[in-house]
Amino acid sequence: MAHELVAEVWRGDFLESVHHGSVVALAADGRRVLAVGRPDDTTYPRSSNKPVQALAMLRHGLDLDGELLALACASHSGEDFHVEGVTAILERHGLPLSALQCTPDLPIGEDALKAHLARGLGKAPRYMNCSGKHAAMLATCVVNGWSTHDYLDPAHPLQGAIRDTLEELAGERIGAEGVDGCGAPLLGISLTGLARAFGSLANARDGHELRVARAMSAHPEWVGGTDRDVTKLMRAIPGAVAKDGAEGVYAIGLPSGEAVACKIADGSSRARAVVLVAALRRLGVAGAPDELATFPVLGHGRAVGAIRPSPVLAG
Repeated sequence: MAHELVAEVWRGDFLESVHHGSVVALAADGRRVLAVGRPDDTTYPRSSNKPVQALAMLRHGLDLDGELLALACASHSGEDFHVEGVTAILERHGLPLSALQCTPDLPIGEDALKAHLARGLGKAPRYMNCSGKHAAMLATCVVNGWSTHDYLDPAHPLQGAIRDTLEELAGERIGAEGVDGCGAPLLGISLTGLARAFGSLANARDGHELRVARAMSAHPEWVGGTDRDVTKLMRAIPGAVAKDGAEGVYAIGLPSGEAVACKIADGSSRARAVVLVAALRRLGVAGAPDELATFPVLGHGRAVGAIRPSPVLAG
């Protein structure tokens, strides 16, 4: 992929490092307002696919709304309410915690991790940031009478439904297939397709798409965590549907139908919100928090510089 310079790392007045990547911003009618790098090349959206995965599950009978539907779209921090929500989804469908096949892990939220370790707890599937999605996948299998022991098999009906829904919303065919960090099938599309999907969700006026959009925008702390940037972003922009993904991916859709998707080439998460906010401002979108427009560079525990969008984005 021929990525371009999208972010600069300044330590004081010295340019210390740079981040390359690709980004696309779409107008409400799908027209490109901004295209940097190679946004039409296939990439793995990683957890940014989760809202579309949840949509597929709703279309196949999953009956979740509000906080628990937001949790199905989440890469949660592992706070107590997240873990309790995962248990609630499973119990509602007669499933034990042992049914979860996501990778055993620790909470990813800093405060949640400290509290977890203070209790003497270790790794388990329910603490893994994707456990909400996995609980919802299992619940969908129960509703349809599908087997649960092999729900992560790419040939499983659940995974076929997810594939069809992603291709529909992205407006393109799947370009690559792999295994995600949580063990679920991973489907690759372009950043343009990802932005198209998010714009469609956020702009929905009815149906299951609207259910996903309302759940995420109304309960952003269930999608991320109390202090996560994705939570702050959705709190600041009414009706926005945003989702971060591993390896430097980020996507957001707006009620107008406008959307942005980006990928940081080196996989770093520290520049992705900076790039996303810069692209939103190029769209003329108001409301993105100023605190996400840059990312602090620390020296001895205090900010001595910042990660800023490159000139091609700052425009």
